[in-house]
Amino acid sequence: MAHCVVPEAEVLLDKEFPVLDRGFVRLVDYLGGDERVVQSARVSYGGGTKSYREDAGLIDYLLRNRHTSPFEQVVLTFHIKLPIFVARQWIRHRTARLNEISSRYSVMKDDFYQPRAEDIALQSGDNKQGRSDDPLDPDPAVAAEAAGEICSGFASAQTRAYGDYRALIDRGIARELARINLPLSLYTEWYWQIDLHNLFHFLELRLDPHAQKEIRLYAEALLDITRKVVPRCCESFERHILGGVVFSKEEFAELKRRMGGMGESSGEGEQARETGLTGKALERFEEKLRYGRRK
Repeated sequence: MAHCVVPEAEVLLDKEFPVLDRGFVRLVDYLGGDERVVQSARVSYGGGTKSYREDAGLIDYLLRNRHTSPFEQVVLTFHIKLPIFVARQWIRHRTARLNEISSRYSVMKDDFYQPRAEDIALQSGDNKQGRSDDPLDPDPAVAAEAAGEICSGFASAQTRAYGDYRALIDRGIARELARINLPLSLYTEWYWQIDLHNLFHFLELRLDPHAQKEIRLYAEALLDITRKVVPRCCESFERHILGGVVFSKEEFAELKRRMGGMGESSGEGEQARETGLTGKALERFEEKLRYGRRK
């Protein structure tokens, strides 16, 4: 099969997709598309490209059954501008190749992330790593004033930090030292290259409602771009992984018990204990049934 060209992806090359207040995602390059996944899967028995329906069916079969190696044949390269605190979450995904701007070699720009007032929230009481959905104050006017003060505080601290940084640079202090007090809200940039299998894993985790909002917005932009490169692969990904639900052994036993007509889904605490589901485990199971995911 010759070099794979996807017209819809060609249109997107080097186009900026804005994220947050100053960030963006750009598709720099891509290798392969849906056809590359199909050709890779069929090479073992020499089959060529089939009809659109057969190709879509094969992709769906591969993803549904987690046959991942054909998806590794597709590679996407992105140019991304993002706050450092988002980058530090992002870097946990160690299955990509990246090159980041170096503040040892370059003077950093006066680019800082400023959250919107409506994004200012209290710490969640039941999620150690997330924010609460509750307002800062029951009174909307008081909450708005508090959020405005916090945003102003962020801006003032960023201005001071960057002013101190520039003063050190202007004195000739080494860039690798001048940078050390710059805050996590500073924007950085990198080229990030990843194969489709590992990109889907990234998106599965970072599009989850429990992921931090800022990195979720980047994941949404990545998915929008990826749909143009591999639409059939993304359709299967959204059907079977992003929109699917995985049950544990105990949850599946409880699901079978309920489908067997042994009672309604509510008020069954004693019967649920027979399958090992109590407390938080039972609550998580109920949320999966109710919302299609753990809320």
